[in-house]
Formats: sequence, structure tokens, C-alpha cells
Amino acid sequence: MMTLLSTLISFLMSGTPKLIEYFQDKSDKKHELELARMQTERELQMLERGYAAQAKIEEIKTEQIELQTNAVTTQAVIGAQQAEMQSLYAHDIAIGEGASQWVTDLRASTRSILTLGFYFLLVLIDLGIFIHGYRTNADFTEMANQLWDEDTRIMFAAIITFHFGGRAFGKGKN
Repeated sequence: MMTLLSTLISFLMSGTPKLIEYFQDKSDKKHELELARMQTERELQMLERGYAAQAKIEEIKTEQIELQTNAVTTQAVIGAQQAEMQSLYAHDIAIGEGASQWVTDLRASTRSILTLGFYFLLVLIDLGIFIHGYRTNADFTEMANQLWDEDTRIMFAAIITFHFGGRAFGKGKN
């Protein structure tokens, strides 16, 4: 049970940006629905007073303002993302100045190195326990339960979801 829980938590943590984006989108849609409701009420009031032409003009103005607002918001978000990426790249370049190519490559492969390191550590420990159990003629069921206990399953699930979880959510942007 803990394995499933830790796997789920690790996978969801790598998807936190998508979750935040979902709630932001939900909030935006709620706001748009409220604006549409207010606009409909205003149009009905204007039609009751006989201002159909004025209502059409107001509708066009509202659509123009909405389009301009959406364009400005989109440009601001894109600009902020570009500025963030440029800042991150500049920071990486500043840190890497004077470093050799292999150090730069090593820094770029940190996630993979951590994942493979933990995986091979887990395999080596399990292999050592297996060899020890084989030499002492341990019962296979006991040995298997010791090699693949709840803590080991949790650790293995965390390692795999750490490595592949971020990639799964990152592919949605491409």
C-alpha cells in the first residue's frame, strides 16, 4: 500500500505545475463566465430600453477590449516565460564559465546520474543479500521477502517516478 501511495505522490509532485495550470484555467473560465453573464444582463437591460444599436456598439467595444486584454495577457505570459528561461540560461552559463566540457556535461546529466546511481545501489544491495542467502542456504521465500520488502518497493517506485514522472508531464507542452 505504501508503494502505491509513494508512487502516486511522487508522480503527482512532478505534475504539480500542470495542476496549478489547471486551477488557473478553471479560475479564468469562471471569470469569463461571470463577464459573459454581466454582459448578457446589460444587453437585456439595453434592449428593454430600446437601445439595440447602442447595445451592438457596446458589444463590439467589449469584444475589442477582451481581445486586447487576452493578447496583452498572452504576450505578458510569453515574455515572462522567455525572461525566466533567459535568466536560467544566463545563470547556467555564469556557473559554467571556466569549467571544462566534462563538468558541463556532468551538470546537465544530474537527474539521470542520480536515478541510475540509486538504481544500481539498490541492485547491488539486493545482489549482496541474495548471495549471502544463497551461501547460507536460506529459504527462497524468506530471501525474496527480505529482498523485495515494502521499503524496497517504496524506494524503487520513488526512483522510477522521480526519473520518468517529470518527463511524462513535460511532454504535454511540446
